This record gives sequence, structure tokens and C-alpha cells, in this order.
Amino acid sequence: MAELTHDHAQNGHGHVDHAPKPPPAGWHRFTYPGWLRVLWVMPLFGFFWLGFTVLIRMACDWYPLWASGPIVTVSLVVFPLGFLGGIGGFDYWLHYMSGKPTRPDTHEGHGAKSWRDYFRINPDHKVIGIQYLVTVVFFFIVGGFLAMLFRAELAKPGDQYFNPQTFNVLISNHAALMIFLVVIPGFAALGNFVIPLMIGAADMAFPKLNALSFWLLPIAGLMLIIGMVTPGGGPSAGWTCYAPLCSHQPMGQVFFNMAVQWAGASSIMTALNFLVTIITMRAPGMTFWRMPLLVWANFATSTLVVLATPFIAGSQFFVMFDRVLHTNFFETGHSGYALGYQHIFWFYSHPAVYIMMLPGFGIVSEVIAVMSRKPIFGYRLMALSLLAILILGFSVWAHHMFVAGMASWLRVPMMVTTLLIAVPTGIKIFSWLATMWEGRIHFTTPMLFAVGFLANFVIGGLSGVMLGSVPITIQASGTYFLVAHIHYVLFGGSIMTLFAGIYYWFPKMTGRMYNEKLGQLHFWLTLVGFNLTFFPMHYIGLQGMPRRVADYASRFADLNLFISIMSFGLGLSTIVFLYNMMWSWAHGPKAPANPWRSMTLEWQVPSPPPLFNFDEIPQVVGGPYEYGVPGARHAIFGAAKPEPVPTE
Repeated sequence: MAELTHDHAQNGHGHVDHAPKPPPAGWHRFTYPGWLRVLWVMPLFGFFWLGFTVLIRMACDWYPLWASGPIVTVSLVVFPLGFLGGIGGFDYWLHYMSGKPTRPDTHEGHGAKSWRDYFRINPDHKVIGIQYLVTVVFFFIVGGFLAMLFRAELAKPGDQYFNPQTFNVLISNHAALMIFLVVIPGFAALGNFVIPLMIGAADMAFPKLNALSFWLLPIAGLMLIIGMVTPGGGPSAGWTCYAPLCSHQPMGQVFFNMAVQWAGASSIMTALNFLVTIITMRAPGMTFWRMPLLVWANFATSTLVVLATPFIAGSQFFVMFDRVLHTNFFETGHSGYALGYQHIFWFYSHPAVYIMMLPGFGIVSEVIAVMSRKPIFGYRLMALSLLAILILGFSVWAHHMFVAGMASWLRVPMMVTTLLIAVPTGIKIFSWLATMWEGRIHFTTPMLFAVGFLANFVIGGLSGVMLGSVPITIQASGTYFLVAHIHYVLFGGSIMTLFAGIYYWFPKMTGRMYNEKLGQLHFWLTLVGFNLTFFPMHYIGLQGMPRRVADYASRFADLNLFISIMSFGLGLSTIVFLYNMMWSWAHGPKAPANPWRSMTLEWQVPSPPPLFNFDEIPQVVGGPYEYGVPGARHAIFGAAKPEPVPTE
């Protein structure tokens, strides 16, 4: 692979053009992969499979022909498949399965030469990373807008703008979009762009699978949004989709169930790609103990995704079967086991918290080391603590069920493991603080977001330790104390690290520098707006205000009005971010190859990187964080004599 990397890069700078071939003229344009082919392949898929479904239902004398379940479910499978087939997502594998002669991979279409190249199947990991990132920002805006809508409803007691059903639809889709379409794929976006560069690879291990995995994401997001306006109502059972409640929701719940399946499939594809890439495509000399911590974090996260995501897929299939096929997995009136859903769901969803946190830990490690100009304190312990979280993450799921009616003897063991998992997380906090201690800290925008993450995540971690205790959870369950906790973890934690990563790698992704003053303004507006929005929720939660309700007691009115006003301020802070990113991408000053003076490999190539990343094969000769160590180098290029690779 190293030789291929070298050859590809040289050809990319020579006479070989990797631009996509122009589509053929005439009617052949409609058979060429792209949006024109989508126009007829999607209806063809729909006509064939929906017609087949109708015939089967008529032959079997099932329920009324257009009853809500089966037809909608089939539609949410075949139309996305038709879209993916039309845009060219399956062409490579269909050609292979047909038995035709293997087509040489000329790498045409690799990379982006114009904005149009971001709207097609593109195997370049850098293009895919930007596709992910722009999509994530779009759904972040949509999810944030939904939050502002229901906070407007909560500004005063009583019914203002939405009835309770619509209010719950807004709550459910806000959470689902932020979790499945923003935080999880947001880290995949940054990982897609920088992980191959960090390990010295030319691309991801499976570029075509990588391209396909991205296009599953907008399908899932659009399903969630369309499900909100379907006849009968949108999904309103919360992002947890507890059974048997969700089996009796309006039509939009089917859209929710299928959207989770598409998003989960995208996550699994991406995670498998990361694992194979990290294990098999590292540059010469890059042992596991020379990998940057972001690579370690993605390695642990990808393992979690592959092991845990099938559980939520199974849970959503079961509740959909209860609704569509009239099975009784969770229907308590027909010998179903409703509590079993919660066990299956949380066996995924608590590890999912770490899926949404571990890549952020890696980002913060990169930023703090570079901006403090010091080696990471306890590098190996930091890497091992990531693996400890990976293992312990599967042993704490039932602390979400302390009041659900599960076996009482299980409470104490789950409380112990919940408190135990705080230890490897605490190791990271102290390692980051020790790294900054007596460092020459540069408070750039990425560093500000990293430090803001530390402060917010400690608050979220402390409330998490409280909720890991059985007596406190019994009192606080179902209140706004939980809302405050999860937002301090996922917004104060995950989103803050995402912003840190976007600002940190923005010069590498775009070749332009962002506006530092606007970046710092965005940070302070976000930090202040976030804390003024969510910190008071601890208090009103412990005072007894329930979550997920559209109305509340008048004694909570003043604080809710304050929270709603602050939430609008937090939402408007995003405008500064969007303006900075768009203006800087178009007009910002050109970025040098290494504006942060970092040692990791992605900063040793031009900004933006060459087509196949490296013109010369990197030889890794040292650790990635040896700042302040005389003569230390992470890698050498070209004719320099490589250091013997140590035995792992």
C-alpha cells in the first residue's frame, strides 16, 4: 500500500487526470450513475416492489390494502435503495457479481475539482469527510431549531403554540437528530478526513464502501424530518422509543424506526472501515504505541460501534414487527416482555454515550498537546484508559433502569460498575490538566473549546456519578436534572469537542485560515449561553419539574422563561460559527501547511492535502507529542534512512 500511495501521488501531480469522465451524451446520460439515473431508478424500484407487496397482501387477504404498516415500511426500504442504485452506490459490486471482467481502477473521480463533486459518489476520504461535516452542520441547525420551538412553548405555563402530542414530536426528533445525525456522524466526519493522514495512508481501506456509508446518512435524516409531518402525526415516544408505547404511535413512528436502521447501518460500515484502516494501513514504523490518541480513540469507538449497534437495530426491528407484523415481543397484553426492550436498548445506548465521547477525547488530546507545547502526560495510560472504557461500557446499562421495575438485586452491581467507569475518565481529566501544567499555552479558538469542554464535562461527570447512585436516581429520575446531565455530557462534552476539532483542522480541510476573533466570539457566546441554559435545570429538576411535558406548575415559570431566553441566545451563537466558516472558506487567508506547528503526519503535507495524501512515503521514527524534546521527530520523508521498526 505504501508503494501505491507513492505512485498515486506522483501521478496525481503529473500528467494523469483523476477527474471524473464527462457523462456520455444523449440517452446514455440516463444510464450513467448520477442524479439523472435517480429520476427513473427510484420510481422503477418503487413500482416493482410495492406492486409485489400489494399482490401478496391481496392474495393473502390481509388487512385493508393501504393500512399504515407494511406499505410504508416497504417504501422506506425500496425507495432509498432505488436512490442509492441510481446515484451509483452499488455499481462496483453489481459489476463484480455479474461475472464481467474486472475493470482496472483508474481512480477517475477521486477528489473534488468543483462543488458538484460533493454531490456524487466520491471515494476520496477527504471529500467524504467534508460531505459528512456539511451534512452534520445542516442537521445540527434543524435539531437546534426544533429545540428553540419547544423552548418557546415552555417559556410560560399552559398551552402556547403546540399541543402535547406535537410537543413530544419536537422533543423526540430533536434528540434523535442530535444523537444519530449530529454527534455520532460528526466524529465520523473528522475521522474520515484526518485518520488516514494521521497514520500515513493514501485513503481508507474500502473507499467505495466509505462513499456508500455517507449516503445512508442523509436518507436517515430526511426520514426523521418527513416522519414529523406524516398523516396522523410524527414520532412522539422519545428518542428511546420505549415499547410498547412506540408500537402504538402514529405513522411517523415507522419513519423513526427505519431512520435509526439506516443511520445504524452507516455507523457500522464506517466503523469497520476505520478498524481495517487503522490495523492494516499504518505507515512504516507506526506501531500502536506511536499512534496519535485520536487514532486510539477512533479504534476504541469503532470497536464499540461494531459490537453495540446491532442491539439497537434489533430493538427497533422488534418494535416495528410488533406494529407491522402484529408480533408480541413487547406487547404486555399478549405475553410480551416490555422490560426486555429496555435491556436491549440500553445495552447499546449506554455504550453509545462513549461512542459519542471517545473521539472527542482524542480531539482534545491533540489540541491540548499542540497548544500547550508539551508531550501528553501519561500517553500509554491515556490509550489504555480508552480500552478500559470500551470494556466497562458494556457493564453499566441497567443504571438507566433503576426505577423501571427490573430485578432489585441488579441495582447494586450496576451502581458499582457505573462508579467504576468514572476512574478511566478521571485519568484523562488529570492527564489533560497535567499536560497543560506549566505549558506554554496558546489560547486559540480550538484550545478555548478544549478547555471549555473540560469545565463542562467535569460538571456533567459529577452529576453522572450522582445519578449512578441508586437513591439519587430514584428521586431524580424523570426530572430536568437528567436533562441537565445529558446536555452537559453531549453538548458541553461532545459538541464542544466537535467545534474544537472543526476549528483545529479547518486550515487543513480548506486551505484557508478562519477568523480568530469570530472564532473566539463564537466560543464565549456558546459557553455562556450553554451554561445559562442548562445549569438552572439541575435546580428545577431537583425541585420536581418533570421532563418531556408541555405544561408545568406555575412555581417553575420564572426559571423556565429565563432558560428559554438563554436557549435562544445559544441558538443564535451558531450564526457566528456559520458566517465564520463560510466566509473563511471562500475568502480567508491561505493556510500554511502547519499553522499550529504540530508533529502529527497530517500537518506535514500541504493544506489542503494532495490527492493521495503523501508525495513521499512517511517513515515514522518517534512519538506524536514530543514537543520541547530536542531533536525529536515523529516522521521523516524521502531518502532519509528509516529507523528500525521496534517490536510491539
